[in-house]
Amino acid sequence: MKIALAQLNPTVGHVESNAKAIVRAIEESRGLGADLVVFSEMAICGYPPRDLLLVDGFVERCASAVKSIGEQHTAGIAVVIGTPLPAGDGVEDGIANSVVVYEDNAFVGYHDKRLLPTYDVFDEDRYFVPGDRSVVVEVAGKRIGLAICEDLWRGDDSGFSSRYDDEPDHVQGLIEAGAEVIVAPSASPFVLGKADKHRGILRGHATTHGVPVVSVNQVGANDDLIFAGQSCVVDSKARTVHECEAFAESVAVVDLESSEEVPHRVLDDEHAIVEALTMGIRDYLRKCGFKKACIGLSGGIDSALVAALGVRALGGEHVVGASMPGRFSSEGSKTDAFELAENLGMRCVSMPIEIGFLGVSESLNPAFGELEERELGESLPDLTQENLQSRIRGTMMMALSNRTGALVLTTGNKSEIAVGYCTLYGDMNGGLAVIADVPKTMVFKVCRYMNEHYAELGFNCPPIPASTIEKPPSAELAPDQLDSDSLPDYEVLDVIVHRHIEGHQSASKIIAETGFDAGEVERICKLIDRNEYKRQQMAVGLKLTTTAFGTGRRMPIAQRWTR
Repeated sequence: MKIALAQLNPTVGHVESNAKAIVRAIEESRGLGADLVVFSEMAICGYPPRDLLLVDGFVERCASAVKSIGEQHTAGIAVVIGTPLPAGDGVEDGIANSVVVYEDNAFVGYHDKRLLPTYDVFDEDRYFVPGDRSVVVEVAGKRIGLAICEDLWRGDDSGFSSRYDDEPDHVQGLIEAGAEVIVAPSASPFVLGKADKHRGILRGHATTHGVPVVSVNQVGANDDLIFAGQSCVVDSKARTVHECEAFAESVAVVDLESSEEVPHRVLDDEHAIVEALTMGIRDYLRKCGFKKACIGLSGGIDSALVAALGVRALGGEHVVGASMPGRFSSEGSKTDAFELAENLGMRCVSMPIEIGFLGVSESLNPAFGELEERELGESLPDLTQENLQSRIRGTMMMALSNRTGALVLTTGNKSEIAVGYCTLYGDMNGGLAVIADVPKTMVFKVCRYMNEHYAELGFNCPPIPASTIEKPPSAELAPDQLDSDSLPDYEVLDVIVHRHIEGHQSASKIIAETGFDAGEVERICKLIDRNEYKRQQMAVGLKLTTTAFGTGRRMPIAQRWTR
């Protein structure tokens, strides 16, 4: 049997465009001799559709589009397409996360997803009614058992398997119903390391049941979520006989009877981050209708990484940088910004902030005097003065965005955002927080990786100036300021952030398990908790880790819990 894996990049809600892409993939698969073509979960509307599912007419339009495709475009081939469907006689009876099967322009059957993930970024219990049956359909002479995403993974890929301890094994049910092949459309978001877990789960099912398993995953980025694709076929001997390229659309045909084992495609974490964030930027702008981006270039490593990723995603002609020196900016930071722009083939303009800073100061200082507060800069350190510089820069970047139509890419990393080492309405201004889920230590690793593998990644030369990587990190908002004045070494900070955010560990547990200074750990944990109000006002951040700031982490702002 020849099965086509249609790894497509749908736009959420653009049913007509997605339908055309599905038809093109069917035609391509038919031309390649496929008996069956499998699309991803919710392929007709894109995943996750979120509250679009509650909008009047949305589910009906999706179902109608899939019915039209099935009845008009499946001559000589079978298809499995993911779509929302009314769970009963109409959507008032609930909605199911379903796949439908057509062959030779005739309806064959459907399957409703049985296990509905409701954790991390998933909220499927909010929308869907779970299926209650194991569905096996016969197409092209084979009995195909249908599963959807979590039906196959059972939370084993994300550490939530205990949620399903009382649920029947859906794959076992398919085997008992006579399935000869398991086909599982999926929309599983990218997380570093998850692909290896998926391969292991697929091999486990094949080993246990002695049948091939076909997993077709969505590719592309929708809002904060990135989907790597990496659709995979494991044969009845648990050998991987095909794996689609990561972060790219593809239609590939696999012969289940005659395919040979293929080596796993393994990307270094740094390479995977580059590919994931490149796709995240490109798709966010394209799907939101933007064609250009702008970035504040401080001469520091964070803005350098974001600029390099932006140029890789959009091309240098579609990205503009802005150097915004202030009274505390070093000469090296200005020259590094322009060297970076030259390396990347993008424009960089100079927008000094001093005139604006003086003007705002002249308005503020008399008011401060009336309130018997000290003037800006009267004594240092002066957090108000530091934040004012950042907010002037943020205002200027938004003006540049308004004038040029370019989306502002913000440059804060996960370490800084975690502890609030960022300015609300200043450097946090923008439309997409590109590296909000990348710790500072990884920022350095990715920049070094980019320079070492610049040709492979599509750059003409090492993009990041060496001095940008080598100099000590600094916000340059006060004389001789360094990040280390306020924060522990990033090698320590990032361990604390990871344990507190992703591991949900208390300060006392972190102290006990790491031996770090108790006072420092407690201070950092308090900073993380105290700055939730900033994070809930930040731009959409692209997710790479098990717990990112955004939809998957829902902490209260006004709270007094102490750990």
